[in-house]
Amino acid sequence: MDAVRLIVTSRRALAGSGDAPETMTEVWQAQALAQAIGSRLAVSGPPELRGEALGLTELAGRGCGVLDTPRLATEDLRAAQLTDLGDARQTLLGLGGLLGEVGIALVGLACAVDDESTYWQCMEAIDAADESRDRVREMLRRLADREEALPEPEREAG
Repeated sequence: MDAVRLIVTSRRALAGSGDAPETMTEVWQAQALAQAIGSRLAVSGPPELRGEALGLTELAGRGCGVLDTPRLATEDLRAAQLTDLGDARQTLLGLGGLLGEVGIALVGLACAVDDESTYWQCMEAIDAADESRDRVREMLRRLADREEALPEPEREAG
């Protein structure tokens, strides 16, 4: 499945999640998807994105690592369904939006939970999502810089 479709699916699932365990599962899914997208970009994305993409992979992995790993069947793991990045710019725009929504969901969850363990998981995951989103923004900036540097005929063709 292409990255943009998976991102849209994740955004809908996160918005529709109800209780804390369901929200934490969707946050974990989003971080795993960000990790998979970062990994793909690091290997086969535009050369100017590869360093930042590797950083995104590491940060999103940290985001997964601070959360309890949900029990998901392989076919339910969205990151495992990633087959195509599609347009890097569109993918990164969607991913940035998803990571922003992850942060908002985690803030809401942190404010509502009673146990300290879940609260601190949320705080760590908020940091990871925020730093991942910063990497996405940097990659978008680099893409824009690359497009500006292209001669006019190549910009129109691209």
